[in-house]
Amino acid sequence: MLGIGLLSENIKIALGSIRTQLLRTILTIVIIAIGITALVGILTVVTAIDYNLTSSFASMGSNTFNITQYESTLREDGGGEVEKINPIISYPQAKAFKENYHYPMTQTSLSFTATANAEVKYENQKTDPEIQVLGIDEYFLANSGEEVVNGRNFNTFDISNNVYSCIVGSDFATKGLLKDVNPIGKTLSIRGAKFKVIGVLKEKGSTFGNSRDLRIMIPIQLARSIFSAPNINYSVSTMIQKTELLDAAIENAIVTMRQIRKLNPVEEDNFGISRSDDLIHKIAEITDVLGASAWIMGIITILGSSIALMNIMIVSVTERTREIGVRKALGAKKSTIAMQFFIETLTIGQMGGIIGIIFGILIGYGICIAAKWDFVIPWGAMMAAFVTSFIVALVSGLYPAIKASRLDPIEALRYE
Repeated sequence: MLGIGLLSENIKIALGSIRTQLLRTILTIVIIAIGITALVGILTVVTAIDYNLTSSFASMGSNTFNITQYESTLREDGGGEVEKINPIISYPQAKAFKENYHYPMTQTSLSFTATANAEVKYENQKTDPEIQVLGIDEYFLANSGEEVVNGRNFNTFDISNNVYSCIVGSDFATKGLLKDVNPIGKTLSIRGAKFKVIGVLKEKGSTFGNSRDLRIMIPIQLARSIFSAPNINYSVSTMIQKTELLDAAIENAIVTMRQIRKLNPVEEDNFGISRSDDLIHKIAEITDVLGASAWIMGIITILGSSIALMNIMIVSVTERTREIGVRKALGAKKSTIAMQFFIETLTIGQMGGIIGIIFGILIGYGICIAAKWDFVIPWGAMMAAFVTSFIVALVSGLYPAIKASRLDPIEALRYE
């Protein structure tokens, strides 16, 4: 009880001292808050980026891979780099891969983006020309982690018979053309072709401002006939039921694709393999770098905060030398004097830390809203900021507290 009473008394003295040096204390708190705000704000944004990107790719699962086109630097030739541009994945090649790839427990999906600015009509209403139309097959939704929440997915009959049906994004059913009706069975018009809605997708939100809910999916052959364009690059996605077979499945896929592209044994692959778990690992690497950058910038600012806080406490010790002498003359121990100044430092440091955390989260939240990202409460950033502000106060208050405790009471009483 005595220890608690002493601590309470020291806190009261600390708050009283802060009030007597209000302007200087406020400036110090602001400096600390700026450093913590920078740290928490950046870490909040990094947390949001990590969450949103990881959520986008993690829905594919860790047992999915894509065959992709990519550019690679092969070798140096005469001091200069020779750049090779891989050919696109054409429809005949994509179709041949799906027909010839027979690795057990796998399913392969073909798809392509037909357009990103289609105008869709329903009765006498129409959308802005901002709808993305995808040509897909019956396995696309499962392989890409999409989920139908109303209606059904395409089946093999729909795809093989080019049935004029479509699956729409959630925005159509919640705030678009079909918000006031049951969307299933309604007819939408795309470039004069009429499609019956058979399914509505689960809401996916936006990634970097691009809505994933303003989409319409139609059978791939119908999409090819309605949206003809040269050099269309097709997406080939394969999902395997058992993750432990993924490496072997990829090796088999590489062999199959090399045969389709008629590559001889000495030629390098002219296509790429993109694993969903590789994407997640790359995202983690990027956010780790961003997080480290946040710490570097935050620490530089916080270093200034530490110096400012130490300075105000040293000045405080000097200004209160006579007070310290009186307390020592009345029997105050060295530890009591040191604890008083130490608690003052901790109080100022934590006040700056709390303000910095609040403003940092608000800034991060504002950036997330502006970028249309899902906001995630940055518990890690908050804990890091709390610990950082505590360490700043600890380091900054140590020397002034020791200096105050070592003052000679007789000399202190004579100080003017």
